[in-house]
Amino acid sequence: MIEFVRNVQLWFAPRDVEAEGSTPDYRFSLANERTFLAWLRTALALIGGGFAVDQFLPDLGWGWRVGLALALLAAGVVCSLRAVNHWVRCETAMRKGEDLPVSRFPAVLSIAVAIVAVAMIVVVLLGWEG
Repeated sequence: MIEFVRNVQLWFAPRDVEAEGSTPDYRFSLANERTFLAWLRTALALIGGGFAVDQFLPDLGWGWRVGLALALLAAGVVCSLRAVNHWVRCETAMRKGEDLPVSRFPAVLSIAVAIVAVAMIVVVLLGWEG
């Protein structure tokens, strides 16, 4: 928990990240930044999907519509927060010459998206009338 709090503090203090270890090859830092931006694009797509479900499927039953929209919106929020946390963890590990941190988050996000997709398949097969 203490490491997580420290990482959150580093989100807003990039100079403190630079104080850790030595500067890695800039190509690795740029690759880490591109990965961060890819996670943000994923988060934006999830958030956009959540709004699309809510706004463009008015005939879908209220429970289905709200449940699916909130699941996608929540996944987008978690994904965006995880992106910056992963960026800090990777940048710090590279500066210290350590192995890059492993994460279960991609698997968890994939499962969450798959569950929403299965729910949407059920909705399509059963029709939108709730």
